[in-house]
Amino acid sequence: MSVVVQKYGGTSVADAARIGNVARRIVATFEQGHSVCAVVSARGDTTDELLALAREITPDPPEREMDMLLSAGERISCALLAMAIHRLGYDAVSYTGSQAGIITDTTHTKARILDIHPDRIESAMREGKIVLVAGFQGVSTAKDVTTLGRGGSDTTAVALAHALGAMVCETYTDVDGVYTANPSLVSRARKLDHVSYDEMLEMAASGAQVLALRSVEYARKFDIPIHVRSSFTEAEGTWVNDGGHGMDIEQQLEQPIIRAISYTTDEAKVTLRGVPDKPGVAARVFNALAAARVNVDTIIQNTSESGHSDISCTVPAEDLPAAELALHDVVEQLGAREYVTDSSIAKISLIGAGMRSHPGVAATMFQTLADLGINLDMIGTSPIKISCVIAKEHVDEAVRTLHTAFDLDEKDVVHEASDRGVC
Repeated sequence: MSVVVQKYGGTSVADAARIGNVARRIVATFEQGHSVCAVVSARGDTTDELLALAREITPDPPEREMDMLLSAGERISCALLAMAIHRLGYDAVSYTGSQAGIITDTTHTKARILDIHPDRIESAMREGKIVLVAGFQGVSTAKDVTTLGRGGSDTTAVALAHALGAMVCETYTDVDGVYTANPSLVSRARKLDHVSYDEMLEMAASGAQVLALRSVEYARKFDIPIHVRSSFTEAEGTWVNDGGHGMDIEQQLEQPIIRAISYTTDEAKVTLRGVPDKPGVAARVFNALAAARVNVDTIIQNTSESGHSDISCTVPAEDLPAAELALHDVVEQLGAREYVTDSSIAKISLIGAGMRSHPGVAATMFQTLADLGINLDMIGTSPIKISCVIAKEHVDEAVRTLHTAFDLDEKDVVHEASDRGVC
């Protein structure tokens, strides 16, 4: 029997009615002759509620205990969904990440998967059972419960799809695919039928919430097709793969230069001023941030003046406290003048493999933003992405205008969609 891995987000299992809907969808796939392994996220706002409970106890909870606490949300969802499937007359079994054989490193709250031993899952499937796995979690090499960080259930699902040799990883959410922009912000955003791994990686790294970055990295590494779909309709969603699924040559040639516009308001800018301009300084700065487990994105170093320069970078807003602690020590060690932070920024990105061979994309982007009177604070590029850091207050206007400027608007249909799981 072929194996299908399905992942259901928190909104898909938010209440009893939705859990029943997911149970029927899983059973329908099983009745088609597939072995089914479903990865489930915590229900609705459960994770936020657990975080609030922790903050009632202490403002600085131990990370190990946070993993113990937060992993409970997915286990609850799994157990309830198993009950719903049993009610439909089918045999289902729910597993924690540990029981499912998901082995991680020892980093709490942001663990990485090292290996998967799916023997128990495969044994249950051979017995004709539907298997449910709590997403977002595993067990470390030190035998502690660990969680995989934001979007961890996506990563769990793709990793299991690889370990089980699944034909596809279906990711179900409350929207029906990947859009050219957030449809709650851009009413004429279009759903994309196909997105390449590289384009989806850039979207995820630039703020699109449809898939977690690490899940796409995993999928690209092991060539696992991902089908992003709505859990509330039977409509075809968006395929994320090597770029050729279901597309003939003519369709591939007609792909637009820009595929999507992503943005994030969840980053902060950090600037070190008066840094000595000599070899090894930048390495010491970013080694300190790496040791604090702070992810760094756009980086700029100003031209040296009088033997000193400024270094700026963007970091996730949630990592800003850790970045400040790390940089406080670095400033003293290097004899830099100071460091400053700015949380009132947004990053807006154009993504598209077509820009590799089309000049003028950056010029059009910069001119469009200039016409709106929007100043560019930082600029970052890759072969298929151009990103600009701007003031947060301008992000909505910038996204809508750029979407039109690059001919991404839907001509006939105005979509209404949730703001979850989209660009």
